[in-house]
Amino acid sequence: MATRTAKSAVRKRDTARAPEVKHLATPLSAQFPAGAMLIASPLAVAEAVEQIPEGRVMTVRALREQLADRFGADYTCPLTTGIFLRIAAEAVLEEGDEGRQTPYWRVVRDDGKLLDKLPGGAAAQAKRLLAEGVECRAISAKSWRVPSLDAFAWKPFA
Repeated sequence: MATRTAKSAVRKRDTARAPEVKHLATPLSAQFPAGAMLIASPLAVAEAVEQIPEGRVMTVRALREQLADRFGADYTCPLTTGIFLRIAAEAVLEEGDEGRQTPYWRVVRDDGKLLDKLPGGAAAQAKRLLAEGVECRAISAKSWRVPSLDAFAWKPFA
């Protein structure tokens, strides 16, 4: 039996299928209503995140809205967007200083909470944001938040 080697995050990011708009005639669930749903790609997510200026953050919702607008969809799949953001983040760590510098730490939850699923968890994300001048506060041992989200939020089309 042949042994499979795991794909690197860089390879997952760079060789994934192109973004695709799927037309849902009927809703699959409340999260997936009828309409044109974008299934982005790790590379498309990375490109969108690379636009976020230093010292600013973008909510996951705003990221999905930007992607949907770019590809002419009604909305972007929330599940795959989260997966692709994590792939883009892991690729940054694999490549180091020589690779694509996607500032994944600038993406936060819609309520300002930091993302614990990214490399290093919420504490590592807070450290990077604090270094850029973004106010972050610990709300528990493993949870952080940008308390003044309106002051730091960035939307490319606003």
